[in-house]
Amino acid sequence: MAAPRRRPAARPLYLDRSLEALPVFRLSDSGEDGAIEYALEGGARWRVLPAPGDRVPGTFDQDVYVELLRRFQDAGEPADGAIRFTLHAFLRGMGRRVDGRTYEQLRGALVRLERTTLESTDAYESAARGPVRASFSILSAVSIERRRVADRDQFALFPTVSASEPGEARVVIALPLRENIAARFSTTLVSARYWSLASPVARRLYRLLEVARSGDTMAWRVSLDQLREQLPLAQRFPSHLQRVLQPAHAMLVDAGLVRSATFRQEQKEWLVDYVLGMRGGRPE
Repeated sequence: MAAPRRRPAARPLYLDRSLEALPVFRLSDSGEDGAIEYALEGGARWRVLPAPGDRVPGTFDQDVYVELLRRFQDAGEPADGAIRFTLHAFLRGMGRRVDGRTYEQLRGALVRLERTTLESTDAYESAARGPVRASFSILSAVSIERRRVADRDQFALFPTVSASEPGEARVVIALPLRENIAARFSTTLVSARYWSLASPVARRLYRLLEVARSGDTMAWRVSLDQLREQLPLAQRFPSHLQRVLQPAHAMLVDAGLVRSATFRQEQKEWLVDYVLGMRGGRPE
């Protein structure tokens, strides 16, 4: 009898540890379009500034960011940071339906990740230089081109795709992220596990909890106020925050990414205690 085939081990996805600890993507549909501001101890400060007429990155942009870093790694982490892909293949990689609406969402997300300014006043940490004062973006360049004329003959095979839809992109991952990832000043995700989480809040929590794990700890205690700012979430009252976080906690526990997530109150302060699960969660 032939031995059963072993499923190949999931390849870890490397993300910039410093950026992962900072809020970038808004996780609510509140319509709040202003800058994200986050103050750290010692006077350090972090701001996410939208381009004029645009908004800060949101839940879809978070997923685009993760897929971009996966493709950057699969491409061998090119020294110039440039990766190429078709929009069709990119959306398929995210598990998204391919149609005119999602094409437009993807185009907007790529441009937004280039035009949104991330401003650090000793908040973002470089592996080589420590905390830095700098302004940068996740993508330093974005170019989206229409498909070549020769390719348009194939559009009859894809009735949901318009022949006028731009189809090929070239983007450049910004240097600060590339340097930290190259130095393995990073956290790791299992991308299949990330995509299995149905909630944007659970996906962001997974990313943030891996920052805690990178400090060689299996437990993380954080104040509810700090967690709200790091995610970030628009809700402010502890009861409202708990209602938002509880479904995400249930998903993370079910996936084996955390063993437990417990709210507790000490005097007037609310805290969250996380006990981390296996790296990458339970085997599928």
